[in-house]
Amino acid sequence: MRASTVWLLMAYLTFGLVGPAGAVDAPANPNGTVIYYDAVSNQTLDPQEPQNNSSFAQGPLMAIFDSLINLNEAGEPKPGLAVSWQYNADLTEFTLKLRPGVTFHDGSKFNAAAVARNFERSTALGLRAGFATSETMSQIATVEIEGEDLVRLKLKGPNGQMPFFLGSQAGMMISPAVLSSSGEISFGAALKPVGTGPFKVRSFDSNVRTVMDRYDGYWNPDPGRPVTIEHHYVPDARARLNAVRSGQANLALIDGRQIAEAKAAGFAVQVNEKNSTWDIYLNVKRDNIGRLKLRQAFMHAVDRQAVSDALGYGATQPTVQLFARSSPMFDPTLEALYPFDQAKARKLLAEAGYPNGVDITWVLLNTSEYKQIAEAMQAMLGEVGIRIKFDVVDTSQYVTFRRPPTRGDIMMARWGGRPDPLQAFQEVTGTGGSVNAGDAAVPEIDVLIDKARRLDPSDPARMVVLRQLAKLTTEQAAHFGIMARSNVYAYKPGCISGIPAYLPTGNDRINDVRLTTGCR
Repeated sequence: MRASTVWLLMAYLTFGLVGPAGAVDAPANPNGTVIYYDAVSNQTLDPQEPQNNSSFAQGPLMAIFDSLINLNEAGEPKPGLAVSWQYNADLTEFTLKLRPGVTFHDGSKFNAAAVARNFERSTALGLRAGFATSETMSQIATVEIEGEDLVRLKLKGPNGQMPFFLGSQAGMMISPAVLSSSGEISFGAALKPVGTGPFKVRSFDSNVRTVMDRYDGYWNPDPGRPVTIEHHYVPDARARLNAVRSGQANLALIDGRQIAEAKAAGFAVQVNEKNSTWDIYLNVKRDNIGRLKLRQAFMHAVDRQAVSDALGYGATQPTVQLFARSSPMFDPTLEALYPFDQAKARKLLAEAGYPNGVDITWVLLNTSEYKQIAEAMQAMLGEVGIRIKFDVVDTSQYVTFRRPPTRGDIMMARWGGRPDPLQAFQEVTGTGGSVNAGDAAVPEIDVLIDKARRLDPSDPARMVVLRQLAKLTTEQAAHFGIMARSNVYAYKPGCISGIPAYLPTGNDRINDVRLTTGCR
């Protein structure tokens, strides 16, 4: 690597060792208020609204709305509002047995009729809903109810993904009393957020603050829950850390570059590894990116370790995959496929038909963090003849990469993970995926996706197919993995406990956070 590239990276490097802090053992304070300063906001509290499709925006939603199926920290389906479920033999029917005695925050009863009403509304929203919801509803032919506690979904075809789909936004249950107004579907800002979760909404200021009080009628009581959670959207990282310094907040999501500073100030720092990566999405319909050897040249041209060391600040690791090292889906053998090798990158580029180099248009989201990573990679790629031209857009315009007429050859974004590993392959590498602007890199990807969809999650054969997908998509460079990302939290020692890494989404579950008696 040229010295200029090294200096570019070193300019961004913050020194200091990171020692993730574990949960403290002090007793929980059920009378306190968790004041959390987050880097992500909610425009609305409607689980089905497209902005909330982002797994980085789901923290408050998971506190307000229980899902039919609960996904545990590792992403495994467990009982939630449904105590059990089963498929028929050919995976065309999915039957849920509902939990009795559950009430919504407005006092109304949760039952099979409420589930049917939620599904009716989500189906009627169609493509107005987020991808996770619209994709789920597109699989359901009819909804049948039997009495108070049995719901049977008749599917349009074999689909083994329902436990995961109904463990995310599509399965979040809203009180039927607020689903319509004057005959119209209540949607987005018009929806009053009334769920069955452990916290109910006291007040909501769009893209500013959500205040949630403990719901003492919750079906799964926990005496350690705080009486209130305040979720604040504060886009400036400096302001978030300063809020913990001043006592204005008692928990903050901070940037990796602030780890050393936070530790030096005496704060506890907790690093939660996620099924989340800095990833580059591709449009393989473009002649350049459509060439396998060019994609492989790109992969060999990037020194992921250097990028991670300089720009991850100890909170990340280099990767070519979409999954955390703690995930059952992580395959260590895949990490050896694309070592940093500039000579090999130049050779592959020539074999791809570009002996004199190639121009690539990169849709770049306009934030300082994105720009730093992109500029470091631009320098590396330029050294082998891959000339990157940035098309800078506001972060809200990321959809222009995928929506016709598609914009750019590639786009980098924070991939936030999905409840089902198969969803990650569907959305990132499959034809029609939510962030895939073109077709699958090779048809076999779609074939394996369809094969996995037709298998029950409890069938060991499903994991075999998922691993085949992981290998194929990596060999075909169907996306460009850069580095894993983590959520980094800062708080005063002895103040906070209960922030386990939650792999199904980019958020961790703030409803699990506990304020301790040692917090002031």
